[in-house]
Amino acid sequence: MNANWNYPTAVRVGAGRVKELPDLCFEKGIKRPLLVTDKGLAALPMVREVEALCERAGLGVAVFSGVKSNPTGTNIEEGVGAYRFGNHDGVIALGGGSALDVGKSIAVIARQDCTLWDLEDEGDNWQRADAAKVVPVIALPTTAGTGSEVGRAAVIVHEQQQRKVIIFHPNMMPGSVILDPELTCGLPAKLTAATGMDALSHNLEAYCSPFYHPMAQGIAIEGVRLVKNHLSATVADGFNIEARTQMLVASAMGATAFQRGLGAMHALAHPLGAVYDAHHGMLNAVLMPYVLMANYRAINETVARLASYLELDADFDAFMQWVLDLRNRIGIPHTLDALIPDDERLAEIGEMAVLDSSSITNPIQHSAELYEVIAKNAFNGVL
Repeated sequence: MNANWNYPTAVRVGAGRVKELPDLCFEKGIKRPLLVTDKGLAALPMVREVEALCERAGLGVAVFSGVKSNPTGTNIEEGVGAYRFGNHDGVIALGGGSALDVGKSIAVIARQDCTLWDLEDEGDNWQRADAAKVVPVIALPTTAGTGSEVGRAAVIVHEQQQRKVIIFHPNMMPGSVILDPELTCGLPAKLTAATGMDALSHNLEAYCSPFYHPMAQGIAIEGVRLVKNHLSATVADGFNIEARTQMLVASAMGATAFQRGLGAMHALAHPLGAVYDAHHGMLNAVLMPYVLMANYRAINETVARLASYLELDADFDAFMQWVLDLRNRIGIPHTLDALIPDDERLAEIGEMAVLDSSSITNPIQHSAELYEVIAKNAFNGVL
């Protein structure tokens, strides 16, 4: 299955299409790309093969792999240093959401006079950057989770403040994307499960957001269906190309849909990830049923409609049971104590959650105290 789309950016879908990367570089005027990835991927043949693909085409490629699973401002500073040292003229971002976010952040800030934190997603901060100085980015996701390849933002940990900051600029969205399922086939089952649940969380929270955006809501509901039909298959058989393709598409759909906003899952996952350095997708996966219950009175009818579309019984309970069964089937822990050492900082997490921008579009405006209760319920397994 091969396809070319132009929504929300230029996307090439299909197995083996990574081979088209050099042509995309030439189309974007990139002659010396910085290939941004993470240390784990950099040690695999995949990165060397992509690097060789560029070299054979005469591209002056270099690799930067200083990317943490929860990327930090330091990662961006070091990446910008590598970009300037190599006199690069564009970025190839290859990896999961972390590598994609770092690649996009390097591209937006490498030639600016402002700092990365000047572009925090508040008001019109993005105008502090000169749009003409944002360098081109080509994105190749190796996980089906964040959908960062079609996003105009990046989530970066501010180490001094111990919080995740959303960096935004309209020109951060990669100009071209390759969704090649073969790049995801080496992903272990546990990470396939966690990233797939992240894609589900994006589609689900976008669908439940009270913000008026029917087009995004329509994308979200189909994204959830793709996850329902294909996530278990990718976990059971990592080389199922059809399922891998559909999960990449569901992931991109989630990031497109959350123009409508996110919610309490992300409002809690962001500070939990910043404070405990826990995996973002796994946090969303564990938090999901507890947040659904906390939002019940506002989303009961909305979720019932979604359940009907998924060919479940048309009620909230049927959807909740599907979520619980899916998590159990693919090996997601039921409680937060599998991810964080204790519950001593959950009051602080609640305070951080209510300030997180994702909380604004949660169907209910929870207080810091209620966010703490949700987190404690998730820690103790109380639904």
